[in-house]
Amino acid sequence: MGRLILWDIDGTLVHGDGVGAEVFDRAFDRALGILPPSRPPMSGKTDPQIVREYLALLDLAATGDTHLPAVLAHLETELAAASGALRARGRAQPGVEALLDRLASDDRFHQTALTGNIAPNARVKLAAFGLDRFLDLAIGAYGSDDPDRSNLVPVALARAADQRGLRFGTGEVWVIGDAPNDLACARAGGVRCLLVGTGGTALDVLAALEPDALREDLTDLDEILELLAS
Repeated sequence: MGRLILWDIDGTLVHGDGVGAEVFDRAFDRALGILPPSRPPMSGKTDPQIVREYLALLDLAATGDTHLPAVLAHLETELAAASGALRARGRAQPGVEALLDRLASDDRFHQTALTGNIAPNARVKLAAFGLDRFLDLAIGAYGSDDPDRSNLVPVALARAADQRGLRFGTGEVWVIGDAPNDLACARAGGVRCLLVGTGGTALDVLAALEPDALREDLTDLDEILELLAS
């Protein structure tokens, strides 16, 4: 029986050391000629959602539909330009590369991304640390597919079926993330969720949400593999 593993990126697979937030600042500067006065919380949100929250800080919420495409286009360009800084300052989270490798070599598992990043930025972030080679990103679900993260599980399931002929029951799918919104996304899609404490949310806060599974990190490869196969 196969398993589909849907990976969050920021905080779960990679730590960017603030590069992603800096890219948002530059995207707004390029698109609108202004810098936001502050940054909204970003964890677990889609890029379009974050842009709209920035626009609200700038009192531009009413014209969000006008500005959103330009900001997202510059976000893509600016992150691509910052890929070297991402590699230099960031890192893959503990245990991640070894776990992705193990999953990729096990025929029971199919893995891709489920992330708030727009699709091209998801690729840049994963490629910066050589993680893209383990994931079938063509069947992933991204913030560029829907600004509401809760709608992304069905996107990934449909792509797996349409592009790879892979069909999974809801009990055969895991969302792995580090934030409350990852769990909300999994619940909305009717699938299971493993939360890890490697992002910005404290482990006790995640525990209070009662996910299907909770781990401090992803370093215990054998135990995680057994969990995901269950």
